[in-house]
Amino acid sequence: MALKIDTSDLQSNVGKECGTSDWLEIDQKRINDFADVTLDHQFIHVDPERAKDTPFGGTIAHGYLTLSLLAYFMQSGGVGIDVPNRTMGVNYGLDKLRFLQPVPSGSRVRAHAKLTEATEKAPGQYLFKLEVTMEIDGQNKPALIAETLTMVFTG
Repeated sequence: MALKIDTSDLQSNVGKECGTSDWLEIDQKRINDFADVTLDHQFIHVDPERAKDTPFGGTIAHGYLTLSLLAYFMQSGGVGIDVPNRTMGVNYGLDKLRFLQPVPSGSRVRAHAKLTEATEKAPGQYLFKLEVTMEIDGQNKPALIAETLTMVFTG
């Protein structure tokens, strides 16, 4: 469940967990669709026969596919922050991103996050930095760790 933020005392929220999502399967169709949208048809992603002969033993998701799923996990997946009177939130960027392990086709991933910084930038504008980790089901090493920045507007 997303972390409910008390904007009257932002710093009391820093260090708190911001939820863990359900698992989401990364199947070959999702990988192929992402390749089509981004025009990135490298064989390691879309050619299961050729990919069998790589160190990965099969196709893997694009790193940017896994990164793009953070938006889903943070909007619909129960990971993130819940601010009273929120009118909208926008991606503000990333401070750090590391792809630590490829996600094989057919794997399941989920995200969990922790609030690391909270700043009121202007009245009704809050910048939140979350450390988000995307886990791969059955693996010890995560797919990625990212420091995401979100600007939240209240009204």
